[in-house]
This record gives sequence, structure tokens and C-alpha cells, in this order.
Amino acid sequence: MDTISRRKRWVTSAAVLAATAMAASGCAGAGGGGTGGGGGDTTTLTLATVNNPQMKDMEELKGEFEADHPDIKVNFIQMEENDLRDAVTKDVATKGGQYDIVTVGSYEVPIWGANDWLTDLTDIAADTEGYDVDDILTPVREALTVDNKLFAVPFYGESSFLMYNKEILADAGVTLSEHPTWQEVADAARAVKTDDVAGICLRGKPGWGELFAPLTTVVQTFGGNWFDEDWNAQINSPEFTEAVQFYTDLVKDAGQADPVSTGYTECLNLFAQGKTAMWYDATSAAGPVESPELSDIAGNVGYTHAPVVETEESGWLWAWNLAIPKTSKKQEAAWEFVSWATSKDYIKLVGEELGWSRVPPGSRESTYEIPEYQEEAGAFASLTKDIMTSVNPKQPGVAPQPWVGIQYVTIPEFQDLGNQVSQEIAEVFAGRATVEEALDAGQKLGEEAGAAQK
Repeated sequence: MDTISRRKRWVTSAAVLAATAMAASGCAGAGGGGTGGGGGDTTTLTLATVNNPQMKDMEELKGEFEADHPDIKVNFIQMEENDLRDAVTKDVATKGGQYDIVTVGSYEVPIWGANDWLTDLTDIAADTEGYDVDDILTPVREALTVDNKLFAVPFYGESSFLMYNKEILADAGVTLSEHPTWQEVADAARAVKTDDVAGICLRGKPGWGELFAPLTTVVQTFGGNWFDEDWNAQINSPEFTEAVQFYTDLVKDAGQADPVSTGYTECLNLFAQGKTAMWYDATSAAGPVESPELSDIAGNVGYTHAPVVETEESGWLWAWNLAIPKTSKKQEAAWEFVSWATSKDYIKLVGEELGWSRVPPGSRESTYEIPEYQEEAGAFASLTKDIMTSVNPKQPGVAPQPWVGIQYVTIPEFQDLGNQVSQEIAEVFAGRATVEEALDAGQKLGEEAGAAQK
């Protein structure tokens, strides 16, 4: 299929999906890229971002930037992950021009860059004194580059690993290996679960970037995947079915209450409060988990590689990035803030002002050379970098795949496909459908998405 046809299909799908979500959500649509900031020559930038802890830290520290740039003010619009994707997708796809800076994931950047929706940052980043593009971790930088053009820069990067409460497991006489299997983890979760503490927290909130971020990695290490090499859908294959059955059974037996309402933020809160013994999720979560100001279990957390079945590794590869839409009329000011928030100096600022465990991880090589960071984040820093450079986004599962990406499929249709299949699995959590019924429905959707690639 030609690029123009793909772009039209993506614009239509994105705009319809996002418009529906915007009508249902008061979060989306807030703010705007107004030129004024109270008069004078002040430029006001509107930044749309996810409400993760690291982004809240960025908003807390923005006063440092504004003090050095008195002619620029930055207005943060923070949203939950699903709402952010809907709002930003609608804005860039329809050229709404609402945002001057957007937080986007590794999935969106290559698609949006190819569609000419994002500003090419290649030259301005290379020409900015001290920015050091080559310092950005190679797999992260490659994921943000299309035809040798850099369309976003990482605020933080991540893979995934298993976190566990050392005290809870020790009291139960349970140990975990450095490279555990999923069966080992499931046995441990069931052994330590009590009426007051879940054995494990696993995302169940619908959304391709919520539920399917961890679940796709489980599917892949079980031997399944969304499509085969010829874009034939594999959603109701035996391997995909076995993985989803395993995941949903584990949550029902030993997981958190109300899984459909539990995403990244909710699992983070449960784990940090000591209400779940284990949590499989983003390596970037270790920062807030190890912060005494944010966590009740700081200093009492163990970390292992992502659990596996048939593969040697099963962590994902992701970055939350800052990009500048082509529609922004404040490109120069936007880059001033983007380059500040993704710089070496910003990383040091976070460490000095908020604590070294809260430094945005997985974006720059130099971060891992900072003695203070190594000392305070030693429990997880080296492991994070090791996993990020060990996973294989070209073939994360057992079989070859015709796209590059681990916990997502780099086609425009995947956003809708992943969202709809995750809604089907929510019915499984609620006891209103079987795994087979959910995945049979997903298979039909997958066949349509796969056919569009042939």
C-alpha cells in the first residue's frame, strides 16, 4: 500500500477515535497554544504530557527553565495515558495546532514522522551547543529516526522488569531467580497472596499502551504474536490464547482487585504502598519506587529480568519523548524547552533537587556515568541499561515478524486494534467472556488490520 493511502487511513482512524474519546473525557482538549502569556513579548508554550511521576517532576522544575528564559512560559496539560494519546493523535492528525510540544511514544514517532506531522529536529539538535545527540542511547535514538531524520528526543527510556518486595517474599520463604520463568513468578505470587496484600500487580486497564504493554511481552515469550511474517493475524492462535489465559488466571488468583481499573499508575501506587508483593512493569518505575518521598518501600525492593517462557529475554523497549508538531508557530521557543528538558544538565538538576533515584532513566549514556546516580540507583540502574541493550525489537518473540517493535506493532491500525482487543479481554476479567471468545473477536479485527498491509 502506498504512503498516501496509509496516511489517509491513519488520519481518518485517528481523528474518529480521538474525537469520540474527547467527547467522553474532560481531560482532552484543555489548554491551547495561545500566543499570549499575560501580555508583552512573553511566549506561552502548551505541552501535552502523560501524568507519570517523571513528567510531574518536569513540571515541578520548569521554574528553573522559566527563570533562565523570562520570555517563555510553559503550560503543562497532564492526562492519563489513554486520554493523552487520544487528544494528541486528534490534534496532529487534523492539524489542530493546539499543542506546541507533545509527549509521544516510540510507536507514534516513526509513523508521524513519515507523515510529516512532526518537526525534523536533526539539524537543530546537532547544532545546539552541549546537547550531544550521540549521547542518546542507540536503540532509543534509532526508534525515533525515520530516513535519517530525528523527529523526537527522549525524556526517558525504559524496558520492563519484575520488581518485588523483599520483606514480603522473605517472610513467606519465597525466593526468585535473576532470570525467572513466568511459572516461577506465578507460583511465588500465589504463595505470598493474602487477604490484605496481592501477590502481583499486572495491568488490566484497557488500552493498547496500558494492558497490552506487558501482555504483548507475555504473548511473545509464550511463542505467540499479533501477526506472522505475511501479516496473517495470529490473535486466536494456541500460543496467544495460552498466554492470555495464563495472564488473566494469574490476576484472578493472585492479582489486585478490580484489574480493569488498574493501569501503570494504579500498580505503582499499590506497590509503593506495600499492597502488592510483586509488580511486572516499566524499568522507569524504579525511580519513584526507590524515592523515600514517594514510596513506603524504598530500599526494600528487588529486581529481576522480565519473566520468560521460550525466549531468553522478554522485556519491552519504549521511550516517552518530546516532539514539536509541525503546526506549532513557536518552534524556536519549543526547542528551547525540549532541549532543556532532555539535556544532561536537566538530569543533573533532577538528581540535585529531587534525588538521584528520580532521574529520568534510559535516555543517555552519560547518566550511567554519574557517581551519585550509580550510588543511589545502583539496585536498578545497571540492570535497566543491560535489559534495554539486550532486547531485540526486530524479533522479540519466537518467530520472525515484519515490523520493528516489541510491545506494539508499528502500523497505524494497531492503536485501534489493540484498544478493541483489550476491551474484549476486559470482559474476561469481568467474567462475562472466555479467553477464546475474546480472542476470536480480536482475530476478526486483526484480519482486517493485516489485510491492509498486504
